[in-house]
Formats: sequence, structure tokens, C-alpha cells
Amino acid sequence: MSRFVNLEFAQEPEDHSYSPGEALKDESYYFRSAQTALEAGHFEKTLRDASKVLEYNPNNAQAWTLQVRMLIELGEFREAKLWSDKALEKFPHEAELLAAKGVALARLGDYVGAMAFSDASIEERGTTPYIWLARGDILLAQKERKADYCFEQALAIGKGAWMVAWLASRIRLFYKQVAKALALAQKAVAADSARAVAWFQLACCQREMGLVIEARAGFVHTQELDPTFPDVERCLMNLKPPGLFARLGAAWRGFNRSE
Repeated sequence: MSRFVNLEFAQEPEDHSYSPGEALKDESYYFRSAQTALEAGHFEKTLRDASKVLEYNPNNAQAWTLQVRMLIELGEFREAKLWSDKALEKFPHEAELLAAKGVALARLGDYVGAMAFSDASIEERGTTPYIWLARGDILLAQKERKADYCFEQALAIGKGAWMVAWLASRIRLFYKQVAKALALAQKAVAADSARAVAWFQLACCQREMGLVIEARAGFVHTQELDPTFPDVERCLMNLKPPGLFARLGAAWRGFNRSE
């Protein structure tokens, strides 16, 4: 089902009144909620909250950009492209919005267009981690080795922040660069071990590496940190029991760690 129904804000206005003692649910409230949801890996909620922001302020460029980014995270690349077109009519020079459209185009196979928007985003303001993550994403879509430099730039600008490493890991894993995705997920966990979303990403990478025992432990720990985390129950249910070679590999790694 199209997620555009979640994005439309030009409908019947909601009752925005509130009672004394209640939190005022305004533009700032929903923007903070969207950011919190993103940091928790709840992409659907981030999308909904960003839409709420635009009910209060249709000129909030960050909320428009966040919607495009969440559509990409949810695999809705065509909708991300269409929504970025709509947003760029209002904000043609918004750097991260240009970068996000570049990612959407790259994932749809339009590499020339993707690079053009990535170039434009860097020319506007190439100083945020997301702009360099987006460029790395676009270069990986074309199997370009220069992508490594982009991820290094993003991590340097982000000063080792867990979120930058986590997002970079998600991009690497999308393009099946599992070992590099695993290393980035480990960085994210090391930077903030209380983040359920970082543990979930680590477990996903371990699963793809065939490290079933470690992946199961990671998914379980994700649940312990955030019982509402999306997809973790399904991941646990679908996780195949380790075969002989997986068990021997785990035993060997455990032996080496004890040396």
C-alpha cells in the first residue's frame, strides 16, 4: 500500500487544543518525536511524525527531507523520488534533500541523475555526515571504490557518532558488503551500547555472515533494550539453528578470544 497516505497533510485539520498539564503537541513536539523514533529505528513512526510536523509548518525543510529519507529506508524508492520532487519545488537548495533524491535515483538505477544531485548537495553544503553517506550510497550502487572515502568523511564529520556508523552499516549491508557492514555496526555498538537499533544492525550483519549464535544473542539483546523494536521477533523466528560448521566456527572463535 502506498505510504503517501501517511504524508498528506492538506486534509481536514485536527483538533490541536490541549488541556493544562498535557504536553503541547506542536511542531517542535512532533519534530523531536520524529528524531527520537529515527534514533530508535522506528522508521514508520518517524515518517508519521514528520508528516505531523508539516501539518503545523509546511515550510519545515528538515521534515520534508526526513520523509524522503524514511521512504528510502522503507524501500519505497519511487515514492521517495516523487516526494523529493515535491519538496524540491519548495526548497531547491536544501542540501540534504538534494542528497536524498540522489540516493532515491541511484537505487532506481538512474546513476547519472543521482550523481548530479549528489554534486549539487555538496556544492550547497557538503559538511554534514548524511551528505557524504548519501554520496557513498550512490557510488556503491555503481560499484565504485571511491565510496570508501565518502564513508570515512561521514564518520570524520560525525566525530565517531554511533548514528553515523549505524547508517553507514545499513548502506553497506544493503549492497551486500557484509564484512564492512559488520565492522561499522561494531563501531556503532562500541560508541553507544545502550542503543537497541545498533545491536539489531549488528545481529543482522552477523546473521548474513553465518554467525547464527552471535546473531541470536544480538536479537535477544535488542528485545531486552527495546521490547517494541520492529521485526526483531520475526528475525528470531526465522533464524535457522546453526549447523555443524557454524558451531565449530563459533567454538574456534571462542577459543581464539580466550588466548
